[in-house]
Amino acid sequence: MIDLYTWGTPNGRKVSILLEELGLDYTVHPIDILKGDQFSPDFVAINPNSKIPALVDSDGPISIFESGAILIYLAEKMHSDLLPDSGPERYQALQWLMLQMGGVGPIFGQVHHFFKFAKQDVPYAKDRYGAEMKRLYGVLDARLAEVDFLAGPRYSIADIAMYPWVARHDWHPYDINDFRHVKRWYDNLSDRKAVQQGMNVPNE
Repeated sequence: MIDLYTWGTPNGRKVSILLEELGLDYTVHPIDILKGDQFSPDFVAINPNSKIPALVDSDGPISIFESGAILIYLAEKMHSDLLPDSGPERYQALQWLMLQMGGVGPIFGQVHHFFKFAKQDVPYAKDRYGAEMKRLYGVLDARLAEVDFLAGPRYSIADIAMYPWVARHDWHPYDINDFRHVKRWYDNLSDRKAVQQGMNVPNE
């Protein structure tokens, strides 16, 4: 039995998309981060960093947090082509996954905060994070001009990790259509049934 503790954020949706792609049964435990559920003692016992998502796999048994680590764990558990066991494609997938974890996620998250949620206008922060977002979109666009998917010819956990952040493009100060290769990739992934289902978790 797999228990997923999550909320409707890009980081949470990465894991639900992968679970759907793998066809695994799982139980969803909504952690309402707007109400502070992530700070409850029961959840902190699973993730001491008080962030979603977290996953408990009684088959392991294992309790694991950090979305990137969860993606690697699930792909390896299922020996999935979404993360090859070895070779150049494995490290292509891992390096683009790490770009999402260390670059796209933090920067896009700051853009979301300062452009959408900040209670005061902070032009310096908008300029700083907005410029870096544009640069990262350019990096993705250049890569996707050469290959169908981030790791190369095959869909991987790198694409799964990146997609939910790009899916919030309507929050971004740039038009996704200006990055035509990203837009082609985004539309391609949006047509996948597992992506659609994973993006609707939790359905609350």
